[in-house]
Amino acid sequence: MKPLALAGLVLVVIGVAALALGRFSYFTERQVIDLGPIKASVSEQHSVAIPDVAGFAAIIAGIALIFAARRSA
Repeated sequence: MKPLALAGLVLVVIGVAALALGRFSYFTERQVIDLGPIKASVSEQHSVAIPDVAGFAAIIAGIALIFAARRSA
């Protein structure tokens, strides 16, 4: 498979995943108390929303790369 077509396929898969999931979450640890031997930390959850436009743009760009790879063949 050509590298251009492979990049297009990856973009299509990422775009479909972005549309299907819509957001992703990650956790961070934050230290709230540090008094010598006593330490306490809090795990915070952060969510990042992926705009639908980004998913559609990735799909369209991937399809364009796949067709560009077929034409150059």
